Amino acid sequence: MQKYTLISYQIWKDDGLEDYGLEDYGLEDYGFEDYGFEDYGFEDYGLEDYGLEDYGLEDYGFEPFSVTMLFQVFLLATVTRESKMIEAIGNQYIVARPVYSTNTFGEEFKKTHRHHKTFLDHLKGCCSCSSQRAKKIALSLFPIASWLPAYKIKEWLLSDIVSGISTGLVAVLQGLAFALLVNIPPAYGLYAAFFPVITYFFLGTSRHISVGPFPVLSMMVGVVVTRVASGGDSAPELSSSSIENDSVIEERVMVAASVTVLSGIIQLLLGVLQIGFVVIYLSESLISGFTTAAAIHVLVSQLKFMLQLTVPAHSDPFSIFKVLESVFTQIHKTNIADLVTSVIILVVVFVVKEVNQRYRSKLPVPIPIELIMTVIATGISYGCNFEQRFGVAVVGNMSLGFQPPITPSVEVFQDTIGDSFGIAIVGFAVAFSVASVYSLKYDYPIDGNQELIALGVSNIFTGAFKGFAGSTALSRSGVQESTGGKTQVAGLLSAVIVLIVIVAIGFLLQPLQKSVLAALALGNLKGMLMQFAEIGRLWKKDKYDCLIWIMTFIFAIVLGLGLGLAASVAFQLLTIVFRTQFPKCSTLANVGRSNIYKNKKNYADVYEPEGVKIFRCPSPIYFANIGFFKQKLTDAVGFSPLRILRKRNKALKKIRKLQKRGLIQVTPKGFICTSDGFKDSDEELDNNQIEELDQPINTTDLPFELDWNADLPLNITVPKISLHSLILDFSAVSFLDISSMRGLKTILQEFIRIKVDVYIVGTDDEFIDKLTRCEFFDDEVTDSIFFLTIHDAVLHILMKKDYSTSKFNSSQEKEMKFDFTINTNGGLRNRECQVPVETKF
Repeated sequence: MQKYTLISYQIWKDDGLEDYGLEDYGLEDYGFEDYGFEDYGFEDYGLEDYGLEDYGLEDYGFEPFSVTMLFQVFLLATVTRESKMIEAIGNQYIVARPVYSTNTFGEEFKKTHRHHKTFLDHLKGCCSCSSQRAKKIALSLFPIASWLPAYKIKEWLLSDIVSGISTGLVAVLQGLAFALLVNIPPAYGLYAAFFPVITYFFLGTSRHISVGPFPVLSMMVGVVVTRVASGGDSAPELSSSSIENDSVIEERVMVAASVTVLSGIIQLLLGVLQIGFVVIYLSESLISGFTTAAAIHVLVSQLKFMLQLTVPAHSDPFSIFKVLESVFTQIHKTNIADLVTSVIILVVVFVVKEVNQRYRSKLPVPIPIELIMTVIATGISYGCNFEQRFGVAVVGNMSLGFQPPITPSVEVFQDTIGDSFGIAIVGFAVAFSVASVYSLKYDYPIDGNQELIALGVSNIFTGAFKGFAGSTALSRSGVQESTGGKTQVAGLLSAVIVLIVIVAIGFLLQPLQKSVLAALALGNLKGMLMQFAEIGRLWKKDKYDCLIWIMTFIFAIVLGLGLGLAASVAFQLLTIVFRTQFPKCSTLANVGRSNIYKNKKNYADVYEPEGVKIFRCPSPIYFANIGFFKQKLTDAVGFSPLRILRKRNKALKKIRKLQKRGLIQVTPKGFICTSDGFKDSDEELDNNQIEELDQPINTTDLPFELDWNADLPLNITVPKISLHSLILDFSAVSFLDISSMRGLKTILQEFIRIKVDVYIVGTDDEFIDKLTRCEFFDDEVTDSIFFLTIHDAVLHILMKKDYSTSKFNSSQEKEMKFDFTINTNGGLRNRECQVPVETKF
């Protein structure tokens, strides 16, 4: 395997390097013979004394102590001809390559112009059909066809059975409890716990999440039910004790089912259209703040069941405060039996959940405290006849079996489309985030768009059978995973448990107090309420994210869940706009005389070439921040190029006026004054005259090049600037819009017209292609200003300035001075280099 030693573009070479075996490395392929290093007289500097043996060059055909070669060692590496990979030698490597502009790089390496697919091309690809594509679509729509044939019965079945039974029992209790949040009878919560699991078994891609009632979604559906259903401001007993209550309950069930179907349709459409990316607009901070606020709403809404008070329902902004007002005004009517029962249940549930959390590694399965407390509370309520003795509210009639499906109301669709969209997005965001956690933990893929389809079909199916919208409850999914669930077979078995309760043993839960269900619902909010601790952590990590969390929480509390979610998303997008509108621009400098450029304020050992300014913009440039970009650039260079341009043009007009009056003479050597003074009024200029001053400076009528930094004749003064080159680091600029393109071109023209060369670095090919399509370039602003890296541009500028002052003949080169510092370990570090090299420009 042949190896090449790549050496930095600036490399010094002794006479007769061919004696050191370099021909074995094919260095002639890199054009080193063009550099003529043998003329630079490096042997005069005694470089052999600087301990080059420390670099291990003798391993590559260089004789120890006899190599008088090394110049500005940036990097040391070897490259294999076959793999073209760089292998580090020690902690350094050397790279030798020409200085490239974007154009010359594309020419040398034969850049190809790819055909970018149009929308029609993508549409044709989506509509094309083949047997392989049909199979792929079928497997995508029905993931069960992929994992079920590979199901390991001996290894997984027992675990799935245990997990399914445990999850099913929890699902029954959560279904009953969360139905109270929807303001419908608890029995309908069993339908919401059964139907979505069946459809998700066939269509879902996650193996571990448990689909069904989720308190936040239940609360959101309940808000809609309260607003839309007639009698929404009343609070009838959720039982079938009267015909009047029956009609109210039926209407509420219809509204809940219709909202669920509509949210399912929205999810299904988003999945079919492959636009599941909408969930990215709900950040972790937003979801955390929103679910915490929803937990507060749930807590307040359950007070009426825990205290057995008749509280009017509210769905408008500030509803949570109105509910609290109603609770406190009726606090004297509290049912003590319900209060004591719910407090005991709540304390026990919180304590046991904490035990489960702390000792989860030692417990074979989490303690099913909800089930235990439900059995105990039901038994005590039945045995002591709490309903008759203390007047507590109980679950009541639990009709066995399923009810016939219903047709959703189109009128409800029209009134709740905004709420349904919010329910659809929040439900998918929660389910997908939980599914992502388990997919990473157990290393299997999930498909966001397929998850949308699965959840959409599940909600449509559930709503048709009088259930309400669901997602995945964190606690229920945790039970399914922690009890050994391997696949959605566990979910299917949990649905079987719910089915048994629906068709056989539901009547056993009739004596159960509603206050117990309310306490169980609040017990499941522990994780969400603990999210208040996120505020401190977010403040330390990212204050913008912390602000998003706080404002989302406030919006959801004050405006309600529906409007609060919309306001939170808008605020989050506003923070993104704010961050990009006011980016943290910086001035860069060379660090350690290497090819690394960093913010010069952060480092002490920096080098800034004289007359060169490197400016970095760390965000996209668009209509909202182009003005800020220009202001920051002006601050960085220390002057306004437009002001300098106008001053110079105005001075040139004065010079021509003086020449016409005979007060000065213009010769090839400069100006000759024929008068001691000159007074010219600074009259105000009209718009046409100002436009003339903004045009490029034209000195073709002068027999010499005007030096604007020199003293001008008589009393003519122009601000002097030392800047001759400006480098714009656009490596973090992902796009420009049309407005910013015009602004950027104006900025470039202003600098170019005052003889400041502008270079743009770090852009990709698509960026330049877009500028070309938008006719950005002309005779004044050309595409030759683009360079691959900052270092390429800096080296080009230095060599350009060197060549502009001297041709660097042999005698001059031997008189060049080098500033070297010797390291204590015998190494060599070059500090200043003036050796010209070939420039690929």
